[in-house]
Amino acid sequence: MRVFLSGHRGFVGRHLYAALEARGDDVTGIDLADGSGDALDFFRTNDTRFDAAFHCAAIVGGRASIDGSPLGVGTNLALDAWYMRWLVRTGTPRAVYFSSSAAYPVALQQPGDVRRLYEEDINLQYMEEPDASYGWAKLTGEKLAAYAEAEGCRILIPRPFSGYGEDQDEAYPFPAFIRRARERQDPFEIWGDGSSTRDWIHIDDLVGATLALLDADATGPVNLGWGRATSFDELARIVCTAAGYRPQLKHRTDAPQGVHHRVSDPSRMLNHFVPSVTLEEGVRRALNA
Repeated sequence: MRVFLSGHRGFVGRHLYAALEARGDDVTGIDLADGSGDALDFFRTNDTRFDAAFHCAAIVGGRASIDGSPLGVGTNLALDAWYMRWLVRTGTPRAVYFSSSAAYPVALQQPGDVRRLYEEDINLQYMEEPDASYGWAKLTGEKLAAYAEAEGCRILIPRPFSGYGEDQDEAYPFPAFIRRARERQDPFEIWGDGSSTRDWIHIDDLVGATLALLDADATGPVNLGWGRATSFDELARIVCTAAGYRPQLKHRTDAPQGVHHRVSDPSRMLNHFVPSVTLEEGVRRALNA
């Protein structure tokens, strides 16, 4: 299968690129990081028709970037819009658009009991407030995907929850926690009060689920996660226990922390793929990397 992949040097992109090549696909990647090209220019000018396309190119940077650089994050929307136009112009039959759990209404992610998020919680006809400009960009991208589908391109829309892995940039919580544990920092710093929860999924499972869903000809939104609510305090304890020490936890309530609970209902994904890398195993891998 001839496949196009934008952002093939980014965190998700490089793992996806390796997985596609490993199964024998002919992959064309483009990324500013290695000088292979600008995805925005490619989508505007290229007319090559591929069997399938994956779009991972984006401005990223974790919570600090989402809260601190809303206009920079908004640039992603231009990439997404031109991606959809390119899909339609070239007649690409199958595509993947990576959305995000940030697209879910923040009203469903508040303190109190953990409420799992279902794909149907997003209504593109009546969009509720998502998580910052990043969430709005992803919501709008999903809306544009619906228009591209109406023109004949079948689009899978994974909504990854908290993806992580051994080679993730330290702008994200998981690798930052791993670094602090390696350095045996005491006290151990946590942004927020430590009680907010996330649903962690290892990059191997994120990529595996995406490809399994594509092979099953799934379309539309699909949550990628375990459905396991893990607080940041609990994550710190898992990481530090695996590193062999027990520090004092220091909470920074002045730092950006995002919504309180963000946990998936993974039922739709589980129809085609069952994740295998537990959070504890992912922590061990990262500490040993």
